[in-house]
Amino acid sequence: MRMNTIKPAAGSKRPRRRVGRGSGSGLGKTGGRGNKGQKSRAGGFHKVGFEGGQMPLQRRLPKRGFVSHLREDTAEVRLSDLAKLPVAEIDILVLKAAGVVAAPAKTVKVIRTGKLEKAVKLSGISVTKGARAAIEAAGGNITGEPPKRERAAEPAKPAAEPPKQAGKAGKQSQAPKQAG
Repeated sequence: MRMNTIKPAAGSKRPRRRVGRGSGSGLGKTGGRGNKGQKSRAGGFHKVGFEGGQMPLQRRLPKRGFVSHLREDTAEVRLSDLAKLPVAEIDILVLKAAGVVAAPAKTVKVIRTGKLEKAVKLSGISVTKGARAAIEAAGGNITGEPPKRERAAEPAKPAAEPPKQAGKAGKQSQAPKQAG
C-alpha cells in the first residue's frame, strides 16, 4: 500500500447530484421540484408544523406536564448501587467519582430499590423512608442529611380589620364648588 494508491471503498462516495442539467440526467427542467407552487420556488419554504393556515397540531393539542428545573441538579441512587461501591463511607463526591451520579448533580437522594446487605455510612445525602429503614436494618447510619426543600409557603394573610362604622363623625361635609 502506498499513499498514491489509497482511495475510498467502492460505493462509499457518490457523485454530487447536479439538478437542472438536461432531461437526460433525470433531474432536468424542474430539477425534481415538480410544477409550480411555493415549494418549487427559490426560497419558498414555510415553518415546521405549518398547515396552510389551519391550526397546527402542536397548537390544537392541550399543554401537558412540565419539565422540572431541578432535574439536572438532583440525582437518584438505588440501594443496589450503594451495595456495589467498595467503600463504606459515602458522600456526593464518592458517588461522582464512582460514576454513579452525573457531575452536574448538586443533591442526591437514595431510593429503596434493590437490596443492601452491608453497613454504609451516608453523609450529606437525602434518603426516602424505605431506604432509611433498609440502611439502618443493614447496620448503617445517615448523618448530615440536607434539609428538605419545602414548597414556597404562601405569604400570611393579614388579620381581618374590623369594619369601620359609617357615621357622621367620620364623614366630612364638602361644600359645593362655585363656578369662578
